[in-house]
Amino acid sequence: MRDADQKKLDEILNKYNGAEGFLIQLLLDLQSEFNWIPREAVSELSERLKIPCSQIFRIASFYKAMSLNPIGKHKISVCMGTACQVRGAQKILDLTESKLKVKQGETTPDMNFTLKRVNCLGCCAIGPVIVVDDDYHGRVASEKVDKILRQYD
Repeated sequence: MRDADQKKLDEILNKYNGAEGFLIQLLLDLQSEFNWIPREAVSELSERLKIPCSQIFRIASFYKAMSLNPIGKHKISVCMGTACQVRGAQKILDLTESKLKVKQGETTPDMNFTLKRVNCLGCCAIGPVIVVDDDYHGRVASEKVDKILRQYD
């Protein structure tokens, strides 16, 4: 780990010094700070807290709010629910992949975007839908994709 990252990890760990039952919150804090949970951090937690790495990995991989892989600064979700599908969601996903030069489930090399395909976002009336971070973009047509992405560049 870089020195700056090690310092942040130490700060987060020290916040819970002596407390019990805080592993999930500690992992969420790491996720928030680094935007993912680095393997080096898991090893350090295991050593300091005397918890097996396998147990930490099991918890971190169970919760969708945590990621053991690097996540981009901006998270993009393209809805692939039925209502969005019939309105061209696959074309929107393909175009987004092309613009970002990544496949769904991947992160751009500059760590700016992570693209996901999701089953349903629950906004069927405004499909197809793209969510960037917490911003919903409805009735997305092909010509809107580039404009949406530029807002977060």
